[in-house]
Amino acid sequence: MKIYSGRKNKEPFVSILTPVYNGEKYLEECIESVLAQTYQNWEYVIVNNCSTDRSLEIAEKYAKQDERIQIHNNSEHFPVMQNLNHAFRQISSDSKYCKVIHADDWLFPECVSRMVELSEEYPDIGLVGSYRLVGKNVGPNGLPFPSHHISGEEIARRYLLHEENYFGAPSTILLRSDLIRKREKFYNESYIQSDISACLDILRESDFGFVHQVLSYTRRHEDTVTERVAKEDSTYIYGYLKIHLDYGPVFLNEKEMDQSLSRRIDIYYIQVAREIIFEKSLRPYWRREEELESENIPFKRRKLLKHIFIEMFKLPLKKVLRYAGISE
Repeated sequence: MKIYSGRKNKEPFVSILTPVYNGEKYLEECIESVLAQTYQNWEYVIVNNCSTDRSLEIAEKYAKQDERIQIHNNSEHFPVMQNLNHAFRQISSDSKYCKVIHADDWLFPECVSRMVELSEEYPDIGLVGSYRLVGKNVGPNGLPFPSHHISGEEIARRYLLHEENYFGAPSTILLRSDLIRKREKFYNESYIQSDISACLDILRESDFGFVHQVLSYTRRHEDTVTERVAKEDSTYIYGYLKIHLDYGPVFLNEKEMDQSLSRRIDIYYIQVAREIIFEKSLRPYWRREEELESENIPFKRRKLLKHIFIEMFKLPLKKVLRYAGISE
């Protein structure tokens, strides 16, 4: 028997969105968490990215039970970030808000309700964050209680200057749909961390809201598509630097930008040094030199060599400390 509660005029319409590729292991739990929402005026769009497991079968089973659930089957398989942009284009033109929930995550029952409530209280809010459960830990950074509304500029500056991440992950936030629709591509498709850059881009024209409640669960495991891509391509090394290059000039003054970029470049060299040691190859060097040159930043070989020696020294030291029972 199909269930449909109808759209309640007093409640803003919400598009809930799940992109899935071979997510059969956790997809049912994800869908059940959407159905358990106390907020009921929604559509749920499941975008199947040519899965080869039972993901489509599971989604179809639930779509037969509740007509608010729609399935979009990709005609071809898209890379991760391209697929996320493609998924955003499937949300309803009637939706006021969009809530992403990845196929291996789930929502607590009050998630959509509490986020929409805050958004409705402050119309200038473009995105809402909240606490999330990540394994057994709670994060990300939260606004000082009871503060739940802050300017977009201030929250962006906190991230760029102090790397205070209030956004968590895509499953952690609620977005205003008009801000998604006005962008041809919501995410930069060249690196995984573009979910953060997308948040910063939205904060150029809107404010940030935060609900002091754990509203979602983020699963951390090596089977996730994003974890696999990040590990195989090491795009995170470039991604975090790219965020500072693109949004530092927007939110920071010249002195702040220099300090922020200098710190981030230092971290970049440390990460590249570790990458070279881990792979036992100079291939990462050629790739990273090309990255910096594309951003008009000279690659400093001596600086990289210094960090390689430092990181190589740390490796035996860590083993000694571990053997002695001393944590890092």
